[in-house]
Amino acid sequence: MFGFLKKSAADAAPPAPDGTAAPSWRERLKAGLARTRAQFGGKLKSIFARGKVDDELLEDLETLLLTSDIGIEATEHLLTALKARAKKDKLETPEAIQQALADALHDLLQPLEQPLDVDTHRPFIIMLAGINGAGKTTSIGKLAKYFQAQGKSVLLAAGDTFRAAAREQLMTWGERNNVTVVAQESGDPAAVIFDAIAAARARGIDVVLADTAGRLPTQLHLMEEIAKVRRVIQKADPTGPHETLLVLDANIGQNALAQVKAFDKAIHVSGLVVTKLDGTAKGGALAAIARQCPKPVRFIGVGEGIDDLRPFVARDFVDAMFE
Repeated sequence: MFGFLKKSAADAAPPAPDGTAAPSWRERLKAGLARTRAQFGGKLKSIFARGKVDDELLEDLETLLLTSDIGIEATEHLLTALKARAKKDKLETPEAIQQALADALHDLLQPLEQPLDVDTHRPFIIMLAGINGAGKTTSIGKLAKYFQAQGKSVLLAAGDTFRAAAREQLMTWGERNNVTVVAQESGDPAAVIFDAIAAARARGIDVVLADTAGRLPTQLHLMEEIAKVRRVIQKADPTGPHETLLVLDANIGQNALAQVKAFDKAIHVSGLVVTKLDGTAKGGALAAIARQCPKPVRFIGVGEGIDDLRPFVARDFVDAMFE
């Protein structure tokens, strides 16, 4: 039997202890990327100190980029762009060289900046996938809050029927956000999501967020199962899913590339959610994704708070890496 759960009003964000205004998103992003900045931005000053783009600088910079999980292809791309800019503009100060690299990185990441438009369908069906521990269920709760702030009504589908904890976690998010959760204690995840879409249509809901069980790309039977979930969504709504989000844990660095490719093959990934950027020095992996398997980065997460998942803005991200 399916359960329809609707609980009390959403939790209000706690005020700052001293009564001051909460930090802005840019400030939280900068704080969240502190480890990446320490690994990457902190070492740039010594490399650029000589104020000349020569072979020694390029060799040191190549090493830094590779150890920052930026990847071989993206590293070569950035070095080529920097050399061209140095020749064209005659860069001769550390500040100018660093700005040129920041601009090259921004140009590489900017195509990934594609905000998600949920106004094209109603209900707009978003299917979320990823490996265990990537932060799918938590991201769904944060996305529910985000879309509500945009004036949208939201329904959650507890499609992870394997882990009771996942279902309970989603119900808790439903309580916090005051949104309906469609759940089933056990059984077919595709059936839960099918029913959720029908409920959303009947209630005039704007956005359906469909959770799925975590799985590794190497678990072929589970990858086939998630492909089935996508097919069932299409039976419920031939135009859906309207967005298929892959949730990536930023801590995995270069392994993100393999995950994107494997899930894309199974379920046609249309966008990424990159979580836990505040706990890693591997934020540079976004550059590798941009170069090798570019998918729109719809959202990034830099903390545990309900408001710590926001749309990806390339310039803000690059500034936070370098400042």
